[in-house]
Amino acid sequence: MGEKGKTDVGTASRVKKLILRIETLRKITQLGFFVLFNAVVFGLGPWPILLPIIGLLGTPSNTVGDALGALQLMLFEVTFPWLALASIFVAAIFLGRALCGWVCPFGFAQDLLTYVKKRHTEVTPRTHKDLVKVKYIVLAIVLFVSGTMAISLATGAGESYKGALGVFAQAPFNTVSPADTLFAVTPRIALEIRYGIPQLLEISADEAYGSIGNAISSLQPLLLVRLVIMGFIIGLAVYVPRGWCRYLCPQGAFSALFSRFSFLGLRRDPVRCTKAGCRDCVQVCPTLVPILDLPWEKFAHPECIYCLKCVDACSTKAIKPKFP
Repeated sequence: MGEKGKTDVGTASRVKKLILRIETLRKITQLGFFVLFNAVVFGLGPWPILLPIIGLLGTPSNTVGDALGALQLMLFEVTFPWLALASIFVAAIFLGRALCGWVCPFGFAQDLLTYVKKRHTEVTPRTHKDLVKVKYIVLAIVLFVSGTMAISLATGAGESYKGALGVFAQAPFNTVSPADTLFAVTPRIALEIRYGIPQLLEISADEAYGSIGNAISSLQPLLLVRLVIMGFIIGLAVYVPRGWCRYLCPQGAFSALFSRFSFLGLRRDPVRCTKAGCRDCVQVCPTLVPILDLPWEKFAHPECIYCLKCVDACSTKAIKPKFP
C-alpha cells in the first residue's frame, strides 16, 4: 500500500474514532433535548413534567418545567412542593447528576462555550474544594427565602415580607438566574430591538435620539444586574469548563445532596488502569472529580455529571458506567 493509501486509511480511522466517541453522542443528545424543550412552537406540549435542570421557567415555548423554579413558585403559593422534590430526588437516586451532563440546556450552552478557547484556566484542588461550597450557600439562601416566604404567607403575616422582598418574593433564584436571562430575557430584548428599529427609521433624527435616550433611561436596574450576571457566567464558562455547574448552580447542589447514593455510577478496572503513569481521566473531567482517589468497584461522586469524558479519554478502557 502506498503512502497515499496509508494516509487515507489513517484519516478514515481518525474520523471513525471521532464519530464513535461518547462525546459526539452526548452533544447530539443535548441538542435534541434543547429542541424538544422548546418544541411548543412546533405544537408539542406543554407537558406536566418537572426536571432538575435550569433554564426553562421563563421561556414561553418550554414543553417541560424546571424543578427548582417550580419549587419556589409552589412555596410562594403556600403549596408543599411534592412534585418538585420528587423530581429532584428520583432523578438523583436513579441517574445521579446525569441530567446535568446530558439534558440541561444551560449545561449545553456552557459546553459550547468551552470551544471558544483551547487552553482553559486551571483551578487548584484547594481553591476548587473551597469554591464548590458556594453553590450550597446559594441553594441555602434560595430555600431560606422561599421557605420563610411560604411560612409568613401561611400564618397571614406575609404581605409586609412580600413587599420587602419585592421581585424576589416569588422566585428569588430565577429572578437573577443567568439561564433564564439567556433563554428568556435576552430573546425578548432582541425582539423588541428587531421591531423597534423600523419604527425609529420612520421618525426624525431628533425624535430618534429622544426615543433611544428614553429607552436607556428606562432600563430597570434589575435588568442590568441580570445582564451583568449572565455576562460574568458566560465569561466564566469560556475560561473554566462548566464553571457555573461546579461552583454556583443551586439545582446542581440540590441534586448533589442525593446523587452520592445514586444507582448509576462509574467503575474503574484496577487491572486495566495504569494509574501510576496516567491521569488522562482526571485531566478531562469538567467538574474535577478525583477519579483515581475514589473506590474502583463503583463510585458516585456528588460532583460527577456523567459526561463520560473520562471513558472516552481512557486509552485502556478501564472506566465504564455501572448500574446499579
